[in-house]
Amino acid sequence: MALTDCTKPTDVSLNTDLYELTMAQGFWESGLMDAEGCFNVFFRENPFDGGFAVACGMGQIADLVRNFRFDEDAVSYLAGVQAPGGGPMFKRGFLDYLRDFRMRVSVWAVPEGDLVFPREPMVRVQGPIIDCQLLETALLNLVNFQTLVATKAARVVHAAEGHPVSDFGLRRAQGPDGGLAVARASYIGGAGSTSNVLAGKVYGIPVFGTHAHSWVMAFPNELDAFRAFAKSSPKNCVLLLDTYDVHQGIRNAIVVAKEMEAAGERLAAVRIDSGDLAKLSKEARGAFDAEGLDYVRISVSNDLDEYTIQSLFAQGAPIDSFGVGTKLATCDPQPSLGGVYKLSATRPTAGDPWEPVIKLSEMAYKRTIPGVQSVRRFFDASGCPVGDMICDESAQGDPGTQMVDVLDDLASYDLSGLESRELLVQLVDGGEPLPASEGIEEAKARCREALMRLDPAVRRFLNPQGYPVGLELGLARLRRELATRELMGSGRK
Repeated sequence: MALTDCTKPTDVSLNTDLYELTMAQGFWESGLMDAEGCFNVFFRENPFDGGFAVACGMGQIADLVRNFRFDEDAVSYLAGVQAPGGGPMFKRGFLDYLRDFRMRVSVWAVPEGDLVFPREPMVRVQGPIIDCQLLETALLNLVNFQTLVATKAARVVHAAEGHPVSDFGLRRAQGPDGGLAVARASYIGGAGSTSNVLAGKVYGIPVFGTHAHSWVMAFPNELDAFRAFAKSSPKNCVLLLDTYDVHQGIRNAIVVAKEMEAAGERLAAVRIDSGDLAKLSKEARGAFDAEGLDYVRISVSNDLDEYTIQSLFAQGAPIDSFGVGTKLATCDPQPSLGGVYKLSATRPTAGDPWEPVIKLSEMAYKRTIPGVQSVRRFFDASGCPVGDMICDESAQGDPGTQMVDVLDDLASYDLSGLESRELLVQLVDGGEPLPASEGIEEAKARCREALMRLDPAVRRFLNPQGYPVGLELGLARLRRELATRELMGSGRK
């Protein structure tokens, strides 16, 4: 089950990397109890060589913050962890501190279902630096995987051209927690249902399923199996045709469909799970139509992804719905988003001004953006997004409408005269979750609307056009100044 939904707080707080706890102890011992940090979650490249990503997982952040605490079981376990050099890893005073620990962070995030692009913050966390550090791993675990799955699902749904897509990935997902995350994120990304019954219970997602090959093999012959299933599930009858021979399976399904008509019922659909799906679906469609059974839908499965579905339609396959499993649940061919959580500003106490910080690297693409970041999305007259500008909230004055490309200082954009809105919405204030105003249905609708308005050149699968993301001019100057100072070896004062 999802950690933020079903487990006790101990499991949430220990769902972390060890170094988060060793750093927290270091901050505690160094007297930085009141020091504050500002961290941003972002990714560096769009997944699947695409032009966008779908924000997901943010709807569970507030629960994560609320449940993040250390009970006696957790403290007892940590007390027994030994350092490699000998002796306890954690000091008694720090463990006492954890006993009374409650998250005090404030969190802003892009609403689930909205589109996000490389380098811009998807989530911003502010508060005591100890708290921010302890939250890192669990937060990334939520947002990274679900954003990846929602993006994959959105691509599959786009390829399906309005035909229903169902998540069939539970048996191939990375454990039960992964299976729930896949069902939730794929639904937000556009899938219409899931085979995962627990996800239906936990999240209210429509569930779908019929029978497997084993059902057919358990009977003396395929026709008997089809008749038995039609009798058992007349309102949910989808017959799997390829246990033995699809051609005979079609003929047997027609027999059962006629018998169901005589009994006042209807065969809902047939499913094909192997073979040449384009050729076999055409054969099935022709055979059913010739018998006056044009209402029987054709569903296919078998290692489908967005490219396979595109190919099937390019071949004129008369397919009505898709069951997408392995390649959706495992996000084939990209197993991770690569989202990171980076410090961008610090201050000694909550009332002090923020001091922007920057991380440099010999690898230029790993250099970070400083400041307390927000994102403004600009829209043309028809409401379509045309560019995102990263701003520094701690800076004085209007950021304007000119921006410098986030990766290329020589490229700039003029967004004057365009409407804009702030992307990041506050979810948590000082450790207290704000009242939730929406659920996954709203997130699903947001994703559908956002993709509909996105430039088709950015949305396409092959060589998508890059979506403009830039820095407001003041932030671009700040980044250059900080980078120059750090590279010259002066460091921060």
